[in-house]
Amino acid sequence: MFRPKVPTMPHPTGLTTPPAVVEPTAVTPHAPASTAATPALNRPAVQLTPGTVLALVGGGTAVVLVVGAVLVSMLLAVALTAASVAVCAVAIRSVVARR
Repeated sequence: MFRPKVPTMPHPTGLTTPPAVVEPTAVTPHAPASTAATPALNRPAVQLTPGTVLALVGGGTAVVLVVGAVLVSMLLAVALTAASVAVCAVAIRSVVARR
């Protein structure tokens, strides 16, 4: 029952074609690609104005506060669950001990 059943490979019937003959090809070395430097694209530099800095700081603070609130609420949920399990364990232990 627990032994694996290995499928059997049926034997081919009829005519089969012989395998194709593969002939090796000659490898010719070529010159390495030129290492010419590509011209640098003209990109505008990032400009930080006091408004953008204030927006970045405010956004970062908001993210930290939201993530912190989520983590604290998860920790509180775990603590409440642990406390309720402990109270249930004490109650069950006292009921069992009376019998």
